[in-house]
Amino acid sequence: MSILVDANTKVMVQGITGREGLFHTRQMLDYGTLVVAGVTPGKGGEIIANKIPVYDTCKGALEANSIDCSVIYVPAAFARDAILEAADAGVPLVICITEGIPVSDMMEVRAYLDNVDCRLIGPNCPGILSPGETKIGIIPGHIAEKGNVGIVSRSGTLTYEVLYALAQKGLGASTCVGIGGDPINGTNFIDVLDLFQNDPETKKIVMIGEIGGSDEELAADYISKFVDKPVVSFIAGQTAPPGKRMGHAGAIVEGGSGMASDKIEALMNAGALIANHPEEIPELLASR
Repeated sequence: MSILVDANTKVMVQGITGREGLFHTRQMLDYGTLVVAGVTPGKGGEIIANKIPVYDTCKGALEANSIDCSVIYVPAAFARDAILEAADAGVPLVICITEGIPVSDMMEVRAYLDNVDCRLIGPNCPGILSPGETKIGIIPGHIAEKGNVGIVSRSGTLTYEVLYALAQKGLGASTCVGIGGDPINGTNFIDVLDLFQNDPETKKIVMIGEIGGSDEELAADYISKFVDKPVVSFIAGQTAPPGKRMGHAGAIVEGGSGMASDKIEALMNAGALIANHPEEIPELLASR
C-alpha cells in the first residue's frame, strides 16, 4: 500500500505544453501514470501525446475530468498563481516541482493552503514515486523497486541515490516522497512520517535530511514519541562551513543553528540509526 498516491490517482499537469512539462508528462505516461488533463493558459483545445486534453484553466480541467492530483512545471514567476489556482479549483493534492520561487510568494501560498483542504508537496521537489504504481514528478522510475521502505527526503539527488542503493540490495520502496528543500514548503517530515507510521505496508522508514532549519530536530522529537517503526537517516552537509548555503535555499547554517551534528544527535537520541553515507542505508535497514 502506498501513501498519498497510487495506481488509480488521476493527474493534471500544469505547464504541460512547456519543455519540462511535456518531457516529464511523457515520462509519467510511459511509467503508467494516469495523466488525464493538462493546463496552459491560451493553449486550451490542444491535445498532448495524442490523448491528453489541454485546458486554459484548472477549473475548466476539473469541470471535464475527475482529478486527484496536479503537478506543476511552470516557471517560478508563475508558480504561486498556479498553486493557488489548483487549490482554489478543488484539487486535493498539488505537487510543485518548480524551484526558485520567492519566499514571499510561498508565504502567501502557505497562508492560503492552511485554510483549505489541499495538501502541497514542494516546491523545489522531485515529487512522489510509488514504485510499480505511479510516478508524479521527476523521480526516475526505473531505478526503484517496489517494497516496504518508506522514503522521505529534502534532497532530490540523494533521493535517487538511496532508491538505487536499495534496489541494488534487493530492497524497495512503498512510497518515496520528496518534500523539497526550500525554507517554506507545504508538507514536512512529520506529515510524511505520520502517514508512513499509519501505513500497514510500510515496515521501515528512511529519512534524508540536510543542514539548515530545525525540521529534522522536530522530526526526531516526533519519532521518539509516535513512531515505532525502524528509522534510518542520513543528514547531508556534514562538512559545510557555517554561513555557506549548500544546494537548497533552506540548507544554510546561521548563528550556530541548523548544524548537521545537532540533527544527528537528536535523531540518534530518538532511536534512529544514522548512515555516514547513503550507500550504508540498505545495510542499516537490514540490521533492523
